[in-house]
Order: sequence, then C-alpha cells, then structure tokens
Amino acid sequence: MTTRPPSKPVKVTDVLVRTALGGDKEAFEALYRAFGPRLMASAWRLAGGNRALAEDWVQDAFVQAWNKGASLREPGAFGGWIRRLLINIALMDMRRSRLVDMEPEQESAGVEPPWPCLDRDLEQAIAALPDRARMVLVLFHLEDFSHEEIARRLGVTTGTSKAQLHRARKLIKERLST
Repeated sequence: MTTRPPSKPVKVTDVLVRTALGGDKEAFEALYRAFGPRLMASAWRLAGGNRALAEDWVQDAFVQAWNKGASLREPGAFGGWIRRLLINIALMDMRRSRLVDMEPEQESAGVEPPWPCLDRDLEQAIAALPDRARMVLVLFHLEDFSHEEIARRLGVTTGTSKAQLHRARKLIKERLST
C-alpha cells in the first residue's frame, strides 16, 4: 500500500461500488482509498506487525474483489465483504504456514503501526502475541467474530478459541504492566 498525498474523503455509495465492480478503474481506486487504511490496520494486526505481509494481504483482497465483484449482490455490504476477503486470505496464508513463527519479544518490540495511533504500547503488545492467540484476539475483539466462527475458521474447538483469547488477554496485561 503506497502512501499518497491526502485526498478528499470518498463518499462510498451503491453507485460507486457497482461502477467499481463493473470494471471502472477510477471508481475502484476510490474504493481502495476509502477502505484500504481500515483493511491495512486489520491486516497489520493479524500479521503481527509484519507490514510487508499485511500489505500483500490487503492487495490480494482488492485483487479478489476486482475479480469476484459480480458475486457481491448488495453494494452496501462492500465494506464487510472485502473485510471478510481479507480475513480469509490471512487465515489461508497462516494455514499454509507462510508466516514464520517469530520470537514475540524480539521481532515486535520496535514494530510501529503504519498509521497514527494513540496507544503504541497496546499495538506492540498485540503484535508480540503468539500467532494463534493474536488471531483469536483480533478476530474476537476487533472484527466481532463469535468464538464459534473463530473456531470454525481456525479449525479448532470453541473452547480452544476461548482459551486462546484468555491467553492473549493475560499476555497483553503482563506486557503492559511492565
């Protein structure tokens, strides 16, 4: 995701979404400007602060949206739809073990979110979590998934999802209290 000079905010309408998904590149770029930063924040957190990987996931989500645009029946649902595309891409990538396990304290200590944030320590604590605990925390608290949906997507039990969330909260609390 390249940094561009600030432009005026894009008003996302059903017409804009239909036009963009119908093949209009300028309209699609407007959707990218409107949704890209929010998707990047989710992807960055899911990737544990790995900005390059997060950028790949966001780009892949928009490529899939471009290619699968005809499957979106309700233009007003574009934001949720592309967010789901992004999450599916991230989860599939994690399953393929593309994301290398990193030592949380070593790799994430100096990680900076690619957006202005008010609580850098919290963002770094999230990035430092072990992969599964981080995924559950982000999906539950930031993406509003239920434990049942998380369990289904990660291929674990609901109890495992709950245990991983508890673990993530405990690790964040410990990190922030030091």
